[in-house]
Amino acid sequence: MTYLLALDQGTSSSRSIVFDRAGRVVTLAQREFRQIYPQPGWVEHDPVDLWQTQLATARDALKQAHLRADQIAAVGITNQRETTLLWNRKTGEPICNAIVWQDRRAESTCAALREAGHADTVLQKTGLRIDAYFSGTKLKWMLDHVSGARAAAERGELAFGTVDSWLIWQLTGGARHVTDVSNASRTMLFNVHTRQWDDELLALLDIPKSLMPEALPSSAHFGEIQAEWLGAPLEIGGVAGDQQSALFGQACFTAGMAKNTYGTGCFMLMHTGERFQVSQNGLITTATAQPSGPSQYALEGSVFIGGAVVQWLRDGLRAIESSSEVQSLAESVPDAGGVVLVPAFTGLGAPYWQPDARGSITGLTRGTTIAHIARAALESIAFQSAALLDAMSRDAVAAGGVPVSELRVDGGACVNNLLMQIQADLLGIPVVRPAVIETTALGAAYLAGLHSGVYGGLDELSKQWRAERTFHPTLSRERAAEKMAQWEHAVRQTIAP
Repeated sequence: MTYLLALDQGTSSSRSIVFDRAGRVVTLAQREFRQIYPQPGWVEHDPVDLWQTQLATARDALKQAHLRADQIAAVGITNQRETTLLWNRKTGEPICNAIVWQDRRAESTCAALREAGHADTVLQKTGLRIDAYFSGTKLKWMLDHVSGARAAAERGELAFGTVDSWLIWQLTGGARHVTDVSNASRTMLFNVHTRQWDDELLALLDIPKSLMPEALPSSAHFGEIQAEWLGAPLEIGGVAGDQQSALFGQACFTAGMAKNTYGTGCFMLMHTGERFQVSQNGLITTATAQPSGPSQYALEGSVFIGGAVVQWLRDGLRAIESSSEVQSLAESVPDAGGVVLVPAFTGLGAPYWQPDARGSITGLTRGTTIAHIARAALESIAFQSAALLDAMSRDAVAAGGVPVSELRVDGGACVNNLLMQIQADLLGIPVVRPAVIETTALGAAYLAGLHSGVYGGLDELSKQWRAERTFHPTLSRERAAEKMAQWEHAVRQTIAP
């Protein structure tokens, strides 16, 4: 039997999963870690927490599977993207907390860049909008605000990385400072056409090039894990940002295929093949996870608050004791009773791009109960995703393609049958849940397996993909349109000055 180990470093927890050659989960280990909120709009992680919880889960997964490290063919890494770290090259010590992708502190820098007329340059080179979401302006903030950081960077003493680079640095004992093209494409500093760090963009943000990791294809030799960590040396053969990794794990290898991941946020990607397409509908363009070869791209829409709205119900409102209770609470009422919740806790992402928006609940009456709010919270995830798919389909048609005909789904919240049915009803197309919903980790395992020779090619991986359940729309298109209009009205109220 051949096994692959995937390290899945997410926004709220670190997980490690052992897969067999057929892509089935053998064991899964998970550990949550602390979320740090220094002030409104700021979100941080302790880099040591990310490393230690990830290492612990890797050890846990191997132990649960009764496997030795030398029985693992290769290791893949997938990670929360855009989260930004800066550490000392000599000691390996981080110079400050990681700034998380949700963090908005760099918005003033972004506003200045937009005001100075740099938006089109950034868009054409990177496929991205100028937004505090991406790593580049977070890195600039660190250099400008952490004592001694800029001087140390100018001396070549510091290393920048997204979470994948940080983990690889630790796993290889500082031997490798690398990333992959999918993570690099999320920094606002990487030219996705040349697949190189862009001198003009680095200069725009006053970032020394010496900070940057080497960017490799997503399936490549990223280094060797030191034997001390897992008991034997292991090759890291695949790396991808979590959303591109999920697209890969869903076997969406060709233009027109789309997936949506329901995690802390929601992330919808549609493969566009080798076509670099600039969205006319508020989406961004990103490099896909891929082995070596011509560059491939996807259109992406990001919802900043997806499953996190359920965490808010649990931890903020204390409406439920565990996230698993939300479905039964929401199902205790036939609908949301006119309540619409817009969870703009950290601004609104695509296709709205309103960084200063804050959450709202409209339609409250004396008859509103916590169950109505819970249902509105679930609906908010589906509404935001439906707005993304509509934008995606319009872009596809404009480029001579066809609208998305089915949506493959994954992520923790996709196990919620009510949410998936609401999603299918709003979209008017089948929503397909795969047999293996751990597609983010699976994508990393597949990339590592391709590099190590476990798999012969993409056709073999396509044949492994299997559906577990398909949710077909039951709502009339007229009623779905009415509900979407109600949602858009609530969004307009939320972002009104």
